[in-house]
Amino acid sequence: MKEQLRGENVRRDLIKEDELRGQSERFLEQFEKATATGELTNLKAAVWAPALDFLGELSRSRSRSGFTARETAMFIFSLKSPLVAQLRAGLGKDPAALFEETWSAMALLDQLGLHTTEVFQRGREEVIARQQEEMMELSTPVVKLWDGIVALPLIGTLDSARTTVVMEALLQRIVETGSEIAIIDITGVPTVDTLVAQHLLKTVAAARLMGADCIISGIRPQIAQTMVHLAIDLSAVTTKATMAEALRTALQRTGYSFTRAASPETL
Repeated sequence: MKEQLRGENVRRDLIKEDELRGQSERFLEQFEKATATGELTNLKAAVWAPALDFLGELSRSRSRSGFTARETAMFIFSLKSPLVAQLRAGLGKDPAALFEETWSAMALLDQLGLHTTEVFQRGREEVIARQQEEMMELSTPVVKLWDGIVALPLIGTLDSARTTVVMEALLQRIVETGSEIAIIDITGVPTVDTLVAQHLLKTVAAARLMGADCIISGIRPQIAQTMVHLAIDLSAVTTKATMAEALRTALQRTGYSFTRAASPETL
C-alpha cells in the first residue's frame, strides 16, 4: 500500500484509498493461494485463473476510468519491493537461495504485470473502437428537410466502415419518412478520390433500391477538377454546387413551387 500510495503512483482523483486497499487484499489472497502450490512459472495453470480473472477485471475497469497503462501496471509492480524485503528477511543468511527466490519472484511479477498491461491495452482499444462507432453515428445525421425530402450532410473522410453506417442511417430514414429524394451533401468532405466516389455511388444505388432518388450537393470547384482528372463518372447522378440548389431541385421534382412574398412597402 505504501508503494501504491506514493505521489507518482496513485490517482486519488480516480480511486479512494479504501477501494485500493480492498483490491490489494483480494489480489494478495489469490496470489498467496496460487504461489502456495509451487507453480511460479506457468500462468496458464488452473491455479492462476482466479488471480488472472481479477487482474483482467481490474485492468478493464481502470482503462475505462482514465488510468494510464503505467498506473495500472504499478498495482502489480508495487509488490516487488515489499516481497524482496520479506525474502531478504527470511533468506538473508543464504545468498544463493535468496538470489534464486528473488529471481523467481521478479519473473513471476513481471509476467503478471505484462498480463495486466495487455488486458488494459485491449480494454483501451475497445473503448476507442466504441467511441469511433459512436462518433460515426453522430457524424451521419439524416434530417428531414421537407415532405418527401431528406438530407445527409457528410463531414470528414468517407471510408468503407463509415459508408456502411451512412448507408444504414440513410436507408432507415428513407423508410421512416417515405421520402422520394435524398440529398447527400459532401461540403464537409475534404477530398473526393476514386474510392470515395465508389462509396457515394454505392449509397446512391442502395437508396434507389428503396425507391428514392439522390442528389449530391457540395461539389466545389476543386472537387470538380479532381473528378475530371480521375475520370470519375457521376453522370448518372444529379449534382449541385450547394445544398440550396439541391433543395430547390428536389422541391421542383416533388411538385412544389414557391413565389416571393410582396415586401411591406408594396402592399
